[in-house]
Amino acid sequence: MRSKLTLFATGVALVLFVFAKGNAQTEYSLEQFYEYNPELEHRVDTIFQALSDKERVAQMIVTSAGELGKPENVVLQLARENKLGGVVFLKGTSANHKRVIDSLNAIAKNMGQLPLLFSIDAEPSLYNGRLLGTAALMNTIDIKTTAQADSIASIINTKLSEIGFHQNFAPVVDISPANEAIKNRSFGNTKDTVIALSQQFIKTTQAQNIIATAKHFPGHGLVTGDTHKKSVYIDGPLQELEVYPPLIEKGVLAIMMAHITITNNPEYDTNGLPASCSRSIVTGLLKEKLGFRGLIITDALNIMKAVTIIDNAPLLASKAGCDMLLMPIDETETISAILKEMETDEVYKNQVYQSVKKIIRLKLSLNLVNQEN
Repeated sequence: MRSKLTLFATGVALVLFVFAKGNAQTEYSLEQFYEYNPELEHRVDTIFQALSDKERVAQMIVTSAGELGKPENVVLQLARENKLGGVVFLKGTSANHKRVIDSLNAIAKNMGQLPLLFSIDAEPSLYNGRLLGTAALMNTIDIKTTAQADSIASIINTKLSEIGFHQNFAPVVDISPANEAIKNRSFGNTKDTVIALSQQFIKTTQAQNIIATAKHFPGHGLVTGDTHKKSVYIDGPLQELEVYPPLIEKGVLAIMMAHITITNNPEYDTNGLPASCSRSIVTGLLKEKLGFRGLIITDALNIMKAVTIIDNAPLLASKAGCDMLLMPIDETETISAILKEMETDEVYKNQVYQSVKKIIRLKLSLNLVNQEN
């Protein structure tokens, strides 16, 4: 194999990417994320080894952009400082989102950094609020057939691809439209309906090269309250857990953790912590018992009262097993806290490394890392 090497400096570290033989890059697909592929494994390891620990941890950080996100100049500066792995876009027009994405891509290219992962909450029910000016879609609760789920997902994916997004924080797989936080964002109030429609939405999304994200694990539908406003509890059994194994089996690539507390459950009591910060839930239940090997991301860490009342929530979420940390209040402090913990906890350090390799693998599977990066 003849490799093309691109050498560049980021701070004091020299980062080197090895590309496919000849002048052509090997094309991957999201389907290959879970497959054993020696060449893909090698590329992940090569990129990972070329990064400093600070650059590795930065891959776990997802900041926010758009009208309800951080100021554009702040987001661009975080990118220049190589402190991000991704950006979620909140309310804004398609044109403005694309302009910011283009600016961020230019920074990554010019500074020789890994490309960012761009995400958005483009659920059918939230689509028009996240992408102002787009044609109205039916709410998620009004989708009744797999054909409708396929059609709506395809419309959304086409628009996301045009703008430059890589990940959709959808579908909501919570059971019931009655919860005050979920409302019409759910596919329904029966397990079988939610599973069938979610599977189709996920299949269509990932077939169009967009990462689907099932949320909110382990279930936010059959509870009372809104985690944006206060701590919310699953009191007793995890009634919505049965939704997830079929989705995992069919290859969903990402799952978002809920900031929901579990009590009166001898096996999965979170001891007052939100599930997103509980190792027994993220690692013990989702990774080990359910066998999920994809990307685990937290729900927002900066505005949801159920988690902002917890000290060092981003670090706790990472220690629990989350791979990406969504919208931490302070990105720089979060990186520093993780690095400090890694200095004294070798097991945790290796866990962080596995999270980072997973993120790199996803970016390679999306063909974001090319000969120009």
